[in-house]
Amino acid sequence: MPTAEEIIKDHVSLETSCVDRMYLNGFIPTLMQPGQLVIFLTRHRGHPIPSPALLKKIQEDFVKRVEAFAQAEKIPIVHFEKGERKDDVAARYRSRFQKAEGVVFIGVAQEKAKAYKARKQVRGKWVHFDYSRQSVRVNHYYFYIQDRQFGPIFIKVCSYAPWPMKLCLNGHEWVKCRAQRQGLRFESLDNGFLSTTEPAWLQRLCNELDAGHIEVMWNRWLRRLPLPLGEKDFAAGYRPQLSIWQMEVSLTQVFERPVQGRQFFEEVIRENLNLGRPDRVQLVFGRRVTRRTPSRFRTRVIQRGVAPTIHIDYKHSDVKQYFKEERALRTETTVNDTHDFGINRGLKHFRALRRLGEQINRRVLRTEQVDSGSAFSRDKLEELIRPSTSTEGLPAPALKFGEPRVMALFSAVGSFQNLVHGFTNSSLRPKVAALLGLPTEQYTPSKMTYDLRRLRAKGLIDRFRRSNRYELTSIGRRIIYTLLKVHQQLVRPSFPAWSTKNLPPPYRNPLTEAFDALDRAVEQLLSLQRKGV
Repeated sequence: MPTAEEIIKDHVSLETSCVDRMYLNGFIPTLMQPGQLVIFLTRHRGHPIPSPALLKKIQEDFVKRVEAFAQAEKIPIVHFEKGERKDDVAARYRSRFQKAEGVVFIGVAQEKAKAYKARKQVRGKWVHFDYSRQSVRVNHYYFYIQDRQFGPIFIKVCSYAPWPMKLCLNGHEWVKCRAQRQGLRFESLDNGFLSTTEPAWLQRLCNELDAGHIEVMWNRWLRRLPLPLGEKDFAAGYRPQLSIWQMEVSLTQVFERPVQGRQFFEEVIRENLNLGRPDRVQLVFGRRVTRRTPSRFRTRVIQRGVAPTIHIDYKHSDVKQYFKEERALRTETTVNDTHDFGINRGLKHFRALRRLGEQINRRVLRTEQVDSGSAFSRDKLEELIRPSTSTEGLPAPALKFGEPRVMALFSAVGSFQNLVHGFTNSSLRPKVAALLGLPTEQYTPSKMTYDLRRLRAKGLIDRFRRSNRYELTSIGRRIIYTLLKVHQQLVRPSFPAWSTKNLPPPYRNPLTEAFDALDRAVEQLLSLQRKGV
């Protein structure tokens, strides 16, 4: 089977990196503190007492404007049922929507929110209200929209002060709308791209999306939708601003044939279940991990039907990899808290977050490909254990796996002491002799020279320039450490178990049972053959 690196290098027909789903918070900075709400009601709205009845009046007027807007525009209002998937409802209504732009429908759901609640204070004739933010269940209004630039989006509005909002959009849909306007031909892959006649042009469009496009769209719909506050409030400084709540950055690599995608996942899942460990998370996310780093370090493989999904967690964020529609590898970084990476939530940091997501996606793939490369192929193993020819055209004698002299040579060469300064014939020879259980004089310098020549001809070691000192090559480290691990953890412990029959139960293992069953089957077959059956 080809390695993950070979599959990505040789069998990907289209690669696109793009912002995927984004959830943004709409908030009014001048209403985030209780004192600011009091100023809004008294100085701005002109009421002598900041009574909660004023907030109730704003909420009631807002609901009336929503209903009037829906009636005038002939927009259906849908009350979401408990447990109902909003995306499924939206898909049904969007499929029937025929206009190029407009509100598809308005959804109503009762959900939790941090809203202001008042406590009355009376001192003689003096009446005042203290406000605090508390968790309450209130109605939220979802405006599901078809936008001419961003395609399907929705804006959620809380009906209670401080009237928080949310905007949901998809960067792939923005690119599709822009590509259609510019005449670029492409084939869709759900929220992605399956093929195009101009891959470079498509990637340029993906790169063009920025905070300015989102701001323009946001302000356009603030003017068109019925909201709790109006233009006079906006002009006085009570205008909703955007911050990034969640951002997904995806890398989509379309395979020439589905079988290549399945091969990739077989390779990756087998070799990369340790990606969620703290030391690997540092490589993937580019962040220093200590014992105090708040996160669940794990690699999750989630199976939905026959399609596996790999998840790697870091603090509140994660990376997800899956086989999209049996055609493409989707590597997707989801930032759920920008502070995980020392970046503020303001929309002006859009490009910084996008670059971060792209870098993480690339690091994941690079880490997987390096790990895949460390598990050498069958051809490489055959080249190692059989006589061959070096790249310089010289004979390369065999290095047979399991042979005592070869395994002793691997153990000595792979010693930690040799990693920094390398090794020489004279420094390595006593170690190999000791591992073979021989006096040093029996393992002669000429034998050591022969073994070093074998290692060098196979490309496992190289010589320092103008010296007689050697070091392991990159491929040499991977091959030698892999074979040592296999030999030490599988072959040596298991050999006595499967080669010795009638072992007592404490010393038996599944490998012992398997070989006993094989012995019985072979003996039974030979017995039948002798009887002529």
